[in-house]
Amino acid sequence: MRSGTVTSRPTSTHTTVRRLVALDIDGTLLDVDGKVPSGTVGALDLVRAAGHKVVLSSGRSLPGLIPIAVRLGLTDGWAVGSNGAVTVRLDPAAPSGYDVVAARTFDPGPVIRRAMDLVPAVRVAVEEVGWGWRTGTPFEPGELNGQQKLALLDDLTAQPATRIVLAGPGIRRYTDALAATGVTVAPMGADWADITALDVNKAVALDDIRKHLRIPADCTVAVGDGINDLTMLEWAGRSVAMGHAPAIVRSAADETTGTIADSGVLPVLRSLVPDVDSSLPPVAAQIATAEASAPGPVVLRVWHGTGPDLSRCEAWTLQAGQWVRHAPIPSGVGITMRAIETAALEAGLPFPRGDEGRRRAQWRSVNGNGPAGFELPLSDL
Repeated sequence: MRSGTVTSRPTSTHTTVRRLVALDIDGTLLDVDGKVPSGTVGALDLVRAAGHKVVLSSGRSLPGLIPIAVRLGLTDGWAVGSNGAVTVRLDPAAPSGYDVVAARTFDPGPVIRRAMDLVPAVRVAVEEVGWGWRTGTPFEPGELNGQQKLALLDDLTAQPATRIVLAGPGIRRYTDALAATGVTVAPMGADWADITALDVNKAVALDDIRKHLRIPADCTVAVGDGINDLTMLEWAGRSVAMGHAPAIVRSAADETTGTIADSGVLPVLRSLVPDVDSSLPPVAAQIATAEASAPGPVVLRVWHGTGPDLSRCEAWTLQAGQWVRHAPIPSGVGITMRAIETAALEAGLPFPRGDEGRRRAQWRSVNGNGPAGFELPLSDL
């Protein structure tokens, strides 16, 4: 049994090892009323400012996942939906806010027909990525993410599917029989089962992202509360179960944190960032976090949109003689360069200034990686 309690801070405030942080949504970042616990967005911003890669990993289909990502401020990076069947690259410039990187499909016919034999009253829904569902009979509003359209059995089974839902009395009792048709079955309740392709789950999708990001396997963190999180928790180098999770989920995790009512994810997120002054405004706290976690000297790079406010703000660090992107400064978007200067000073990070006149900050022009921008060294470089 893997067990323990979550700690609130890392033991060191020096360079932070970059990690992939996989977070379930419902019951972890979102309560039963659909509310994000207070402080969650700010904590996620600090985790990102420390250079970690936050990846939402949910059973939700994209129409339900993407709006939550936006609410959390996660508009770029990676996300996993449909219990691992769909992987997307979040991109605010994309028409839908994302690009589908992987859609892992299977033939839905055998498992649907087997389910109908076992539970004649079963309701079937077949996912259409990014839109909603084809259903044999209507589902209640809120049961499925996205839109619905009715379809005959032949239409439900005609094309490869990323995920199907089987809802019927006692469907969980037939998990093994359904799996024998060559699929992965994730029971989400006594009367509900999510079906994906064989050996497709959250862990498989997350590991593909981890390899793409070149993050070591032991530098992974996962937090979840459901049966469909088991593979993710077993995959992670550090796994944390929410306090309200079923016993089997808590047993599978290294640590158990508070319940969703206790905002249990917050101490986990705080444990991933260096100690900074909690009284600092958000921009200053993120700059201080980026500077404390970076492996080398730091400059702040900014880019403008169509007006005076910034469209991007990032911390870059010097490694092996090359400047590389370290982390975003999420709260630096939508403010001015002068506000960035003020935040750096509030963070206790004075920057080089000119020798004459108003002794203004020594911003330097930078090119590449998009439109021309400016950078502000946080030390004499």
